[in-house]
Amino acid sequence: MKKLSTEELSHVPSYTGCSYWEAGLGSKLPDSRANAVTTHWCLHSASAFLRRGVMEGLLTRCRALPAWATCSPQLSGYVPHRFHHRAPGRGKRLMLSRMFQPQNLREDQVLSLEGRSGELTCKSQRLMLQVGLIHPASSGCYHLLPYTVRAMEKLVRVIDQEMQAIGGQKVNMPSLSPAELWRATSRWDSMGKELLKLRDRHGKEYCLGPTHEEAITALIASQQTLSYKQLPLLLYQVTRKFRDEPRPRFGLLRGREFYMKDMYTFDSSPEAARQTYSLVCDAYSSLFDRLGLQCVKVQADVGSIGGTMSHEFQLPVDVGEDRLAVCPSCGFSANMETLDLSQTNCPACQGPLTKTKGIEVGHTFYLGTKYSSIFSAQFTNVHGKPSLAEMGCYGLGVTRILAAVIEALATEDCIRWPSLLAPYQVCLISPKKGSKEEAAAELTGHLYDHITEAVPQLRGEVLLDDRTHLTIGNRLKDANKFGYPFVIIAGKRALDDPAHFEVWCQNTGKVVFLTREGVLELLSQVQVV
Repeated sequence: MKKLSTEELSHVPSYTGCSYWEAGLGSKLPDSRANAVTTHWCLHSASAFLRRGVMEGLLTRCRALPAWATCSPQLSGYVPHRFHHRAPGRGKRLMLSRMFQPQNLREDQVLSLEGRSGELTCKSQRLMLQVGLIHPASSGCYHLLPYTVRAMEKLVRVIDQEMQAIGGQKVNMPSLSPAELWRATSRWDSMGKELLKLRDRHGKEYCLGPTHEEAITALIASQQTLSYKQLPLLLYQVTRKFRDEPRPRFGLLRGREFYMKDMYTFDSSPEAARQTYSLVCDAYSSLFDRLGLQCVKVQADVGSIGGTMSHEFQLPVDVGEDRLAVCPSCGFSANMETLDLSQTNCPACQGPLTKTKGIEVGHTFYLGTKYSSIFSAQFTNVHGKPSLAEMGCYGLGVTRILAAVIEALATEDCIRWPSLLAPYQVCLISPKKGSKEEAAAELTGHLYDHITEAVPQLRGEVLLDDRTHLTIGNRLKDANKFGYPFVIIAGKRALDDPAHFEVWCQNTGKVVFLTREGVLELLSQVQVV
């Protein structure tokens, strides 16, 4: 490796662009030492003594300079590059033309995507494919595209708020679950072919978890010092789940891979466990109320999960695969699986039952000691003796809720979102290039900036449809299909003095003309999670 002379060393650049000699390094070294310095040594500064000398020299030099950038010609005049998707108010505007959103607005294009025209019988599936919210990857599996990911992240934030409000703590467990855990509960065989099984290179068997009762109970069992004072314990996660559906259908409503929120609770007694059960059910009701969904809590079968009590939260829609019985008189409601099929009267009041269909968006189970007894998940009770934990488990279908929302709220042609879940809250449409209203284009940009500055919660929530080669009408049609809660158009009246903007409130169906101040006042009321 080439040795450097003292003169050559003076020209070797440091990480700041100054030579090491200029930084003061040369003055710290005897000539014999400087002559032995190598290129490798110069770059890495391995010696603590040399590093100290470098830093002292750099500080001395940089204090004497008017600006740090003058240490390097490469830094002089440098302006940090701002990525165009940085949140408004801190960077450039969000432009619709830059969004990755593959659209397939013709019906035949959507059919060719799925390849099974007979299966495309679900409104949410058709609309989500058309506007590019999802894209098929394989049977029962979908790519979740940017708009859907934004909506899902917002839904998860609402879920987090509700779960943590009742004491929930968030965890994250592996998707791969060892076979021995499932064999211990006999579910390795009883789950049948729906359990996706695999074997690693060492011959060890696993499944891709559709749920995590075994894993969480084994985790708690491994904690030898759990005390009754730490109970109730509410642990939850939001992760991908897997189920080998024999016939995946309806897009995100019934797939092989999906996102789910699953919570597991541990209590000191059956009475305390039932209180926790009611607490979680109330949190579910609060969640759906915030989303504006009229869900019904119905008694349900415990199925393969097990336990002694179970309820489903059902969203009544025609495409639902569950059959529900509801009594208008006393409020009794149940999944028909729990009733005699010939039963027509309510078992509680003998009044007539109304039958409907629903999509299961949530499910709760009181498990008792079904799992804790198998894995010896114990705690030390008030008497200092070990006791089995009383358990519950609670699921929410995260991706299923997104699809169910569209089924319940959308028209046949246009998506409608609950305000809290809308991927973007506002879409601004500027005039077409070359039109009479083109002079108002600059006003659209100014309005964008005013919104993001005056309404802080909407930073990152406003899109500017800059596809000015299209007419306002065509872009409004697209905006209606995407379901932005507010669409603001700079049309003919934007040229008035003062300028008035056409505001479409999608969730109410109202159209109003507002000044800039009126727009800001309206949008200031928007809630964002």
